[in-house]
Amino acid sequence: MQPTPRVVEARMQPTARVIEAGDVAIDAGQPLPCQRFTEPRCEPEIAFLLRTGLAGEYVTAAQVLAATAVVCPALDFLDSREPAGAGFALGGQVTNPAGVDLRLIGMTLERNGELIATAAGAAIGHPAAAVAWLARRRAARGRGLAAGQVVLSGGLTGPVPVAPGDVIVATFDRLGTIELACR
Repeated sequence: MQPTPRVVEARMQPTARVIEAGDVAIDAGQPLPCQRFTEPRCEPEIAFLLRTGLAGEYVTAAQVLAATAVVCPALDFLDSREPAGAGFALGGQVTNPAGVDLRLIGMTLERNGELIATAAGAAIGHPAAAVAWLARRRAARGRGLAAGQVVLSGGLTGPVPVAPGDVIVATFDRLGTIELACR
């Protein structure tokens, strides 16, 4: 059965989001506590640390890149109770986005040593374009993105189920690797 146009359009929508105070932060080397989630899943993403704020209905990807201090690999954790994001982990190396074409950053995702996905870019072609979309969307509600905020650019793959005992490894070209054990 073919997906409906509405389903196809929803898949093409960015899923960028701001890291919020209530999100579960998993530090490098710490395991993901699967018992905290009903149906834990993860998505590999590119995280943007903003050096300056962004607001307005015409924010562009170029403005996002100019406002970004560094980018790094991230894993966003989803749960059936909190589909917009329930936690996150940052890893790899922090990289100045100047001179790096983030559209071309390749990524491989492995679970327990098995390659399960490959990807590049973002749902709308460029990870910075997804962050610009989020800034415009928040501006429509009277909010912007603030300096110092970390923004996840949206999943490079679909959500991947994880369970206790799994080890997830996302390797990003030029950005490094993030590895997470699940318990």
